[in-house]
This record gives sequence, C-alpha cells and structure tokens, in this order.
Amino acid sequence: MNTLYVQYPESLPDCARLSREEFERDMRLALAAKLFELGRLSSGQAAALVPTDRYSFLRSLHQVGVAAINWNLGEFDDEVANA
Repeated sequence: MNTLYVQYPESLPDCARLSREEFERDMRLALAAKLFELGRLSSGQAAALVPTDRYSFLRSLHQVGVAAINWNLGEFDDEVANA
C-alpha cells in the first residue's frame, strides 16, 4: 500500500471547527469523491480510499456536493422505461 502525505497548517482543523481526525477524514472523503466524480475511480475504489464501505461512501457524497449517479437524460429515461 502506498502512502500520500499532505501537509497542512496545524490551525486548519480548528478553523474548520473539526478535530484533527475529523478534518483528515473529511479530506480523504473530498479527494475520493472528486476522483469518483471525474471517473478516475470506481465507487468501490473511492470507498477504500476513505476508508469505508461502498454503500456508506455513496450515501456520503451529498456532503461534498457530488452526485452518486451521473446519468444523462436519455439514460434516466431508459431506466424509468425499464423499471
């Protein structure tokens, strides 16, 4: 397993009104969500980056403004027609 280190000012978690652990978890979620949104990672791969299970990851995407499903109108119509 590779490791990525991110340096940030010691005061940053306090500015965000979070503990250091909460801040770092939020940072991992934001990174994973963005890579998922860009299509660089699957939801399962992104969930492993947080780390959490896939279901919890998908449910938490709204916290960072990322859609869990990115369908165009035609794909959505097809899904509704086949439901």
